[in-house]
Amino acid sequence: MTDCGCDQAKRDLEEYLRNEVCSTNAADIREHLEHCTSCQEEALLAKTLTDAVQRACKETAPADLREHVLERLRAVQATH
Repeated sequence: MTDCGCDQAKRDLEEYLRNEVCSTNAADIREHLEHCTSCQEEALLAKTLTDAVQRACKETAPADLREHVLERLRAVQATH
């Protein structure tokens, strides 16, 4: 393992957080994050945002909103 440096850690951070990098690169990024406060902060922010987006994607719209949207779509389709 070797510390990959800030440039590579930041470039590959999103893939690293989604477990989409090879094990060697993941180990290098993990090692870098252990020693670099700046990259730790960026990783925390990216993780927080990723988690928030994932939670938001699991939510469903209220039934009345879904029905309203469907009504509007039907109205638009009827005019075309």
